Amino acid sequence: MRNSLLLILMFLCAIFGNSQEISLSGIVKDSLGAGVDMANVIAINTVTQGLESYGITNHAGQFKLKLKTGQQYTVKVSYLGFRTESFTFTAAKNDAVKDIVLYEQAAQLDEVDVTYEMPVSVKGDTIVYSTDSFVSGTEKKLKDVLENLPGIEINDDGQIEVEGKTVSKVMVEGKDFFDGDSKLAVENIPANALSKVEVLRNFNEVSQMKGLTNDDDNVALNIKLKEGKKNIWFGEITAGYGPDDRYLVHPKLFYYSPKYSVNIITDLNNIGEVPFTRSDYRNFTGGFRNLNSRVGSTIATGVDALGLSSAQNNRANDIDTKFAAANFSYAPTESLDLSGFGIYSYTGTLMKSEGSTSYIASNDVERTTSNTDQTIQLGLAKLSARYKPNEDFQLDYDALLKQSDDTEEVNILSVSSITDEIMEVKEQKPLALNQNLNLYHTLDEKNIFAVEAQHLYQDEDPFYEAIRNEFAFVDIFPVDENQEMYNINQVKTVVTNKVDAKVDYYRVLGSKSNINLTLGTTQSNQNFNSGIFQILDNGEVLNMNGEEFGNDVNFHVSDVYGGLHYKVISGIFTFNPGLTLHRFNVRNEQLGTVVNDDLTSLLPDVYINAQLKKSENIRFNYQVTRSFTDVSNFAQGYVLNNYNSLYSGNRDLESALNHNVSLNFFSFNMFNFTNIFANLAYTKRIDALKNGVNIVGINRVGSTINSNFADESFSANGKYERTFGKIKASVQGNLAWSTTNNLVDNVQRTSNSLTQNYSTTLSTNFKNAPNLEVGYRYAINNYENGGLETTFYTKRPYARFDASFLKNFIFNLDYDYYKYNDKEDTITNTYSFMGADLTYQKKNSHWEYGIQGTNLLNTTTLNRDSTNELYFSTQAYFVQPRYVLLSVKYNL
Repeated sequence: MRNSLLLILMFLCAIFGNSQEISLSGIVKDSLGAGVDMANVIAINTVTQGLESYGITNHAGQFKLKLKTGQQYTVKVSYLGFRTESFTFTAAKNDAVKDIVLYEQAAQLDEVDVTYEMPVSVKGDTIVYSTDSFVSGTEKKLKDVLENLPGIEINDDGQIEVEGKTVSKVMVEGKDFFDGDSKLAVENIPANALSKVEVLRNFNEVSQMKGLTNDDDNVALNIKLKEGKKNIWFGEITAGYGPDDRYLVHPKLFYYSPKYSVNIITDLNNIGEVPFTRSDYRNFTGGFRNLNSRVGSTIATGVDALGLSSAQNNRANDIDTKFAAANFSYAPTESLDLSGFGIYSYTGTLMKSEGSTSYIASNDVERTTSNTDQTIQLGLAKLSARYKPNEDFQLDYDALLKQSDDTEEVNILSVSSITDEIMEVKEQKPLALNQNLNLYHTLDEKNIFAVEAQHLYQDEDPFYEAIRNEFAFVDIFPVDENQEMYNINQVKTVVTNKVDAKVDYYRVLGSKSNINLTLGTTQSNQNFNSGIFQILDNGEVLNMNGEEFGNDVNFHVSDVYGGLHYKVISGIFTFNPGLTLHRFNVRNEQLGTVVNDDLTSLLPDVYINAQLKKSENIRFNYQVTRSFTDVSNFAQGYVLNNYNSLYSGNRDLESALNHNVSLNFFSFNMFNFTNIFANLAYTKRIDALKNGVNIVGINRVGSTINSNFADESFSANGKYERTFGKIKASVQGNLAWSTTNNLVDNVQRTSNSLTQNYSTTLSTNFKNAPNLEVGYRYAINNYENGGLETTFYTKRPYARFDASFLKNFIFNLDYDYYKYNDKEDTITNTYSFMGADLTYQKKNSHWEYGIQGTNLLNTTTLNRDSTNELYFSTQAYFVQPRYVLLSVKYNL
């Protein structure tokens, strides 16, 4: 790896050494002598009339341009509200300094001076990138373009991040692109359709609310299309085929006009490319917001009761995917906007893993070999309407429907003190309907009202079956032991109705202060039913009778609250403290009795923002919250979690109190394209819900308790990124520490976890030369439980290479190397993944031909480790073998 970096640096030095450059620097001032921040400075070659260099002034008005010696340039300086200034400059052999004074622009101008478009410009809270200035021609998707832009990156989950914050919304020409997720955009929008990328910081969809709320963490992206891509269908159709009947079919079509838009994306393949995972499905909110995020209460409603297996990094032994999605927007009038989407995803997955689990309390070690056959069908549909007849009134309605059909069959060979063959079957068809109604009304410039209401209906029906030679809980369940196999089944239903509603009144006291009064309520009701039965060898059903083997629970949480917040701007500081008074009532009805818990809580919060410069700030947040768990933890009857885990709830649980503190720093310097962000977060949980577990060998019976000991967690992450001409370098680190307290075999046990992830990256962005990205990632996972400690290390150098050659060919290569081991070197595994593709397309041709290879080194396994208060675990997952496909693509 070190030799590779040296070769890269020598290569870059050779390139830059062939062209002599000097620096033209100076200060842009206004007529009073003050530096002008974020003024545009460009240099146009007087012979070629091409844009040679550009820069943006820093907070002191400083600029710097790199110019080739012996060339003459027209230098232009512009800033909104000022006249554009220009002068002619000839680059000699030495660096030069020149200051420029800008004068205010007259109200009326007879003519407008049109200058060259800046590759990067800043307009208030919006950063605009002209994408042609950052692409080399090898880019295929929006993802490839975004990775070239300063301050933007794609994280490991495929989501867009700006300044360390996940982008909450992606729009194309101002129209929502599958609202609530950015992954579909980065993986499907063609790179050749892009004209500009607009980063909208401090984003708020409601114009009346701008400045009233704290929107620092809200970031959206708006994609501007090239003129030739408007009012016309564009897109591409890709098909590929390879040995062993491996295939890829990927049509996608787009249409944008001022009045309506349509996006259609499909993907069918069996080469392991999963366009929409179960994790994406769970995180796909459709743009719905948590109404209670500011008032300080959270009420859980449960999700994914089966705990289905997931492929590591979407890699498995075999994956078959079918995906279709459509998104539309339509504006029948100037005041009404309609939009929506529909998504269907089918994924058939075969997974195979070998694992080792060390149980702390019993000192038992379980070694398992698992084969999983999983079928996941996911469906989503959303309809949205926005009515805005004028700037003072806005009415929004959204409805999001989600349903899945999941089936999983797992065959497990478990070897510990006994050897057991187990087959688990898990099935569920959960359905959720979320509706949102919001109204915003500006009565006058001093009085603004916001009414927000949301209803969630959720119906879950998880079914579980375990067939095995040995049943771990014969001493608890009245099973018939005179059977060849134990066939234990469990049915559950959980029906949830949850309503959130609140009214906000904002009294604007002046241009820099306002008061916010809030009245709201959350009403959550859940019904939980479960039963366990045994199927005998002759097919008869043996029901487990008795209140401990079934559940019939009605669970209700009521939260009525009122809040007061005051926001004021003083100098560089914004202060926004507040208090919210809650009246909670929690009621669970089961076993013929009712348990009530009433609680009054005053929850403070404070937000402070120090705006050091236009693109540099420090933010402090402190908030006290109360969190309530869902009905499953209150249901006292036994529930089977898996073949060796049994659970019984606790109807006397109370809420947990959380103290949350965070400190964030952000700096984006357009003068030298330096992007820095750092985040610190600390949480202390009092009366936290914790596991109370009794261990017998590898088997456990658990419940939930309110811990007498506080849990704590701390996280820190930061990134430094800087662009040097055509080279971008970055260093990033993430650290997470937590300490938790649990009751294991009636003994309090403290567990500590410390995970560290570090990375460094160096990449180039040449237009007429190959481009290379190299990096190194290092992860340390340290776990300490019950006095036992273990540490796992992952070392991961990687490289990305792309090049265009012979005018019509493009070559891309991805390489990742992993070395995985524990501290004692009892577990060691090294493996690599390499993928490559070569494409051929004549200039101005609609057809593209290619060859694509995945897992070219034919790696067989990868590793993952985890821990909790009960055990340390490490798994080796088997992955798909090498595949090579021939492909053809037609570009519309």
